[in-house]
Amino acid sequence: MRKKIAILGSTGSIGKTLINIIRKDKKNFEIVLLSAEENYKELLKQAKFFKVKNLILTGRDSYSKLNKNTYSKKINIFNSFEKFDKIFKTKVDYTMSSITGIQGLKPTIDIIKYSKTIAIANKEAIICGWNLIDKNLKKYKTKFIPVDSEHFSIWYALRDIDKNLVDNICITASGGPFLNKPINKLKNVNINQATKHPNWKMGKKISIDSATMINKVYEVIEAKNIFNLHYNQINILTHPKSYVHAIVKFKNGLIKIVAHDTFMKIPIFNTLYSNEFRKINSNKIDIKKLNKLNFNKVNPKRYPMIKLLSLLPKRNSLYETVVVAANDMLVECFLKNKIKFTDIQKDLFKLIKHKEFLKYKKNSPKNIKDIINLNNYIRSKIQKKVYKI
Repeated sequence: MRKKIAILGSTGSIGKTLINIIRKDKKNFEIVLLSAEENYKELLKQAKFFKVKNLILTGRDSYSKLNKNTYSKKINIFNSFEKFDKIFKTKVDYTMSSITGIQGLKPTIDIIKYSKTIAIANKEAIICGWNLIDKNLKKYKTKFIPVDSEHFSIWYALRDIDKNLVDNICITASGGPFLNKPINKLKNVNINQATKHPNWKMGKKISIDSATMINKVYEVIEAKNIFNLHYNQINILTHPKSYVHAIVKFKNGLIKIVAHDTFMKIPIFNTLYSNEFRKINSNKIDIKKLNKLNFNKVNPKRYPMIKLLSLLPKRNSLYETVVVAANDMLVECFLKNKIKFTDIQKDLFKLIKHKEFLKYKKNSPKNIKDIINLNNYIRSKIQKKVYKI
């Protein structure tokens, strides 16, 4: 029987990679739903090839343009994620949630009800709303697999293992484009320099987060949430080759190291085929990389963002939403040439240490609105009073 698939964010890099994997094994899959925000041409192309009957396009102009296409009369097209109950009559076998940003939180939580397995590539959802996600996973008995290479690697290492046996975990960081750049030169780096990642092809926002290393702070939060660990059990190591993605040490002294080439296709492929072993075309073991793994502790002078970890509360709270929203806006300011690269981290610390925002450490999100409203409030605060974007 063909497996039924839903893909939220099918025109982004994660979505396209998954689409290409399914394309090579088309006979075994039926895509029930595809979604995008603006790229209606790519969405339509995907829908035609896989004969998808349901599309969600949230961009108003794009939705209007897609509706004018003659092919659109043959399928169901929605302009919001509020119609899941009309699309899904039974649970699909696998959902990929790869919508970026806070806007991906609600559809991710809502689609859990209709999924046997959900793979989540949305960092913000796991960071800000994990308690809400976890509640729904348990309620609807949905299997969860993380997609990010570090968390997928930890998940893979811990399959069928009691999490209480874990002593500590290391996640790796390439160090981004400025690993060896003199610290006193960082102030004047430009957008092109900051988005030139040495190992991965990524969008501008995530590339900046990699350059400041707040992406690793996020990944520590995610690892703490997903695997029910304490912050003091999770370490970050710089590893320029990005070959090893996670190191798990167990209380019995044994260590598992999970490595793979810098292709997101590998973790995505293995989330799709998580219940069976399938061969994927990949490179042979790179002996040169194994001989030059080069792990080091993170230098907080070069990457001040890692100091954020000492400010975070032990349990899931709304304070994480403050951090994510403030960083999003500051990165946006940098990408518009309104602030310098080093101002991202400097101003972030100023903002999140403000008395008005520290109070959110004590409050866990009770619902999605708590997170959305706080995110919007933080963004408007920065927008109106600081930089006037």
